[in-house]
Amino acid sequence: MRRLCSLFGLRADLLWTAPELLRNESLRLEGTQSGDIYSLGIIFQEVVTREQAYGMLTQRPEEIIQKLKKPPPLIRPSVSKGAAPPEVINTMRQSWAEQPESRPEINEIFETFKRLGHGKKVNIVDTMFEMLEKYSNNLEDLVRDRTDQLEQERKKTEQLLNRMLPSSVAEKLKLGLQVEPEWYEDVTIYFSDIVGFTTISAYSTPIEVVDLLNDLYTCFDATIDSYSVYKVETIGDAYMVVSGLPYRIPDHAAQVGTMAMDLLHQAGKFKIRHLPNTPLRLRIGLHTGPCCAGVVGLTMPRYCLFGDTVNTASRMESSGSAWRIHVSHTTKARLEEIGGYKLVFRGMTELKGKGQCPTYWLEGKDGFTKELPVPPEIGDSNHGIDEELVKSSLRPRPSTAERNSMPQPVHIIDIKESPVQVNGHAGPSLADHAYKFENSMR
Repeated sequence: MRRLCSLFGLRADLLWTAPELLRNESLRLEGTQSGDIYSLGIIFQEVVTREQAYGMLTQRPEEIIQKLKKPPPLIRPSVSKGAAPPEVINTMRQSWAEQPESRPEINEIFETFKRLGHGKKVNIVDTMFEMLEKYSNNLEDLVRDRTDQLEQERKKTEQLLNRMLPSSVAEKLKLGLQVEPEWYEDVTIYFSDIVGFTTISAYSTPIEVVDLLNDLYTCFDATIDSYSVYKVETIGDAYMVVSGLPYRIPDHAAQVGTMAMDLLHQAGKFKIRHLPNTPLRLRIGLHTGPCCAGVVGLTMPRYCLFGDTVNTASRMESSGSAWRIHVSHTTKARLEEIGGYKLVFRGMTELKGKGQCPTYWLEGKDGFTKELPVPPEIGDSNHGIDEELVKSSLRPRPSTAERNSMPQPVHIIDIKESPVQVNGHAGPSLADHAYKFENSMR
């Protein structure tokens, strides 16, 4: 304070003076009780913030005093609500009131600190320091707990982000960096879907369809963790995986080829909960080639693949057969370079947009001992499933009387059985449209 006074004269001493006393020189010399309460409030600020009066402000003392004399705006010390217990903060701010009659009496302040001291008759300043020390210790414990909670939530967020995007891409996004699209010369892409999914869905409720896909792809997700692959996405019953990006590896075809056999093994022993006797026939297609990868979108960013390799892999799947792995010529060449894979020439296959192309069946690998399901004969049923088989597998459903006696769940409209209204008349169901669209894409 002596240093401030030497710099600014007696101006710094007036920082503890009430505004009404600053405006009246004679009244300031006499002093008032309400003016003393104001000064006590400034002292509270010094104790709480451990700074000089108005120390958190950048203005010079004479500028502060000038604003105190002639408001608006009102100028007061800036103290956060968490700097001290609420009772102290409220008392301090009441002591700064512009109107003298709005400030508390000294007896009220004493009673407040007496309550904080649990009834002990001690000096107000001593009580305040003791209280602040306890509050500081408690605050440190609270900050430590909150920091631990924040760290746990941060880890959960990072885990979720790393599940949605490759870790290298997620790190760039967390740092606020732009993720540029990247070209990859050689990757292997896996596509699969469920043969007869439309028929299975027609004999399932929406909840049963969700349970089916969740059970299956939870199993698939656990299986692919053993391979150097990246799961791109699932769309309905379609499952897409790639190897060779975002990390370039030389054996990407082998990783995907072995993984495809492992997933085929899992599908062969998979049981549909509500259709236990209906087999889940997986149809798989593989293709190797170049592609581009990048992040699309800001609100829900997705790591997407683009290029002819993606389209060809999808055609390999759609032109394949149940419980078989359909392999393109380029993937077959990569697998032969590695060796040990059992590949059978299928023949020249018509691929949409490609014409006649040589394709192959991947039927095994040396040292792969897991049992693969026996595929059905290749024929017209490649894109469907025997409807009578699904019907015979249906579990008995409750009667109308039994359903009425059950608690009523939220009603969900099954879009597969809901007819489309055309000019007020019921037209084909959405399932019919979906089936036609699915076949046209193939």
